[in-house]
Amino acid sequence: MKKIRFLMRVGAAGWLTLLALVTLSLAADSQSRRSKDLNTPAVFQAAGPTAESIQGIVDEFRAALGEPNNGNNQGPLASGRREINWDGGGGVAATTAPVTPFDVFLNTRGGQFTTPGVGLSQAPPSGGATNGLVGLFNNPTYGDTFTAFSPLRLFTPVGSNITEALFFVPGFMGQFPATVRGFGAVFTDVDEPNGLNARLRRGNPRGASTLIEYFDQHDNSIFSGFVPASPGDGSLSFFGIVFDDARIARVRITTGNVAAGPNDDEENDIVMMDDFLYGEPQPLSLN
Repeated sequence: MKKIRFLMRVGAAGWLTLLALVTLSLAADSQSRRSKDLNTPAVFQAAGPTAESIQGIVDEFRAALGEPNNGNNQGPLASGRREINWDGGGGVAATTAPVTPFDVFLNTRGGQFTTPGVGLSQAPPSGGATNGLVGLFNNPTYGDTFTAFSPLRLFTPVGSNITEALFFVPGFMGQFPATVRGFGAVFTDVDEPNGLNARLRRGNPRGASTLIEYFDQHDNSIFSGFVPASPGDGSLSFFGIVFDDARIARVRITTGNVAAGPNDDEENDIVMMDDFLYGEPQPLSLN
């Protein structure tokens, strides 16, 4: 059994309140599934209206992955983690054209990202008619719908709601496939379901729209979990897992119930991504 904690920040004055501390059996919980012949990983998740709502869980996840943050150092390294915040060191507001595969961090941090859609883009939530998520999707409501955990930019697929991650030893331009012991991500505006009919249309009676699936080097599913939701625009959520060893070779992320473009409303749960955190990529075993 693992303890899964949900933290939410509520109140008109913006004060932080711990609403619930729930202990669940992952084997019995339909929100998370695992292969019976594999050990259950440690699960970290939180949701709330502000960055402070999830900061504690994100920091616990960092600690579980291990120190230090290896930044752009060449691998393989025996310990530590990698992080991607899509912000170019902070303060970068430019919107990048959608591309797949997204190889910007392939050499420096060992992460390659793909989508079956048009491509993947980095963009701030707002930025006028021709920039940011507003310009990227031609939707003026997006400037108020989403918020960044680490300013300024978010990460999103275009033309799809699927993002896949592969891992490689940093510093070798993707020559050496790798596995990681854990992977987690921050999301913005994962909404609560609005009624049974909306939940059923999403194909899930619990109403959850955002899912992370984990696979080993043989493409076997080893874990999956729905990202917790929080009501209201601009909320933030986190979901991540950590195994005792580096067994995650691929991650598949489903953001929302439809691809970005339409308004985020009762029918459409549009979700964007922010920080990715994962264990130091280890050279792929030949077993």
